Amino acid sequence: MNAEQTIAVAKSASAPRTRGWHSQIADDKAMLRAARDLTKDIAEHRAAIYWSDMIGSALVGYGSLAGAILAQNMVVAVAFALVSVLSLYRALLFIHEISHFRNGALPGFRTAWNALVGIPMLTPSFMYEQVHTLHHKRTQYGTVEDPEYLPLALMNAWSLPLFVIIAILAPVALLFRFAVLVPLGAIIPPIRRLTWQRASALAINPEFRRRPPEGELRPRVLLQEAGGFLWSWALIGSVFAFGWKPLLVALGVASVVALLNQLRTLVAHLWENEGEAMTVTAQFLDSVNVPPPGRIAELWAPVGLRYHALHHLMPSMPYHSLPEAHRRLARELGEASTYHGANHAGMGVLVARIARSTMGRK
Repeated sequence: MNAEQTIAVAKSASAPRTRGWHSQIADDKAMLRAARDLTKDIAEHRAAIYWSDMIGSALVGYGSLAGAILAQNMVVAVAFALVSVLSLYRALLFIHEISHFRNGALPGFRTAWNALVGIPMLTPSFMYEQVHTLHHKRTQYGTVEDPEYLPLALMNAWSLPLFVIIAILAPVALLFRFAVLVPLGAIIPPIRRLTWQRASALAINPEFRRRPPEGELRPRVLLQEAGGFLWSWALIGSVFAFGWKPLLVALGVASVVALLNQLRTLVAHLWENEGEAMTVTAQFLDSVNVPPPGRIAELWAPVGLRYHALHHLMPSMPYHSLPEAHRRLARELGEASTYHGANHAGMGVLVARIARSTMGRK
């Protein structure tokens, strides 16, 4: 199938597609070949970019959080809190990069990220490792076995606000998980199994049940669980030393981070698949790029996630190379290509599209 035929089957990129359209999309081999051939020279992870970006984002985030806690003026406190949200959000999303690391990529980065970001935010890397890669499996994307997929565009209208609002509770749920469920699970095996299967993955599919960790992840899980347990009780204990304000402000910032991430997740895909297996090209067209010239997408989809569709073509491509990869593919393939079909204008357009699709459903 050539690009023109693919676009004809997929219809307009700006209009909701009919049910079952994915099964009609064959792979655009020219696009897949171009993605491979045009980006070979930018596939290396550049350590200086990763380390400086992650550490800088974390330090700005924690510094701003301290400013929000200490500020006496409400306007100043809110300004600090906003900077903290955006900075910690960026730092946190390096978990996505870590989940794609191959053996030997950026030695020490995972450990440092967990110590600086993952454990303090009660979202250690094991919650994404061996989970997110299932979302990229050729035969599992968009199916019931995909932990990160829900056909939101085909669900009831009330499902969208519920999907977004429930994220606000995530920080309290994580605090409960590490402070209560982890120690209880250490002595009560059924609780341990339930916690692992249902509360140990950054998943949105309620049917997903996590399997036991494999290989090198197993010892890392034990260390990260222990770190999360100790940190959660340090946070609870901080109330007796410093009062409620620091913890409540920190939880408030973390809740907004979770809300922002959920909004990004809402527009990362078109969510129009009913569970059938899809070709790589169909997965690409069900995913979303929000490329320049708009700049605000870099705030709500940082660390390369504004190129989410492109990421599904090349999952191992480092985030700092995705803008250049996009420029090369857009220039080579042109606006009439399949590649252009995954490019969208922004979050507002995408939310409106999904909302229109759900209207009238009961």
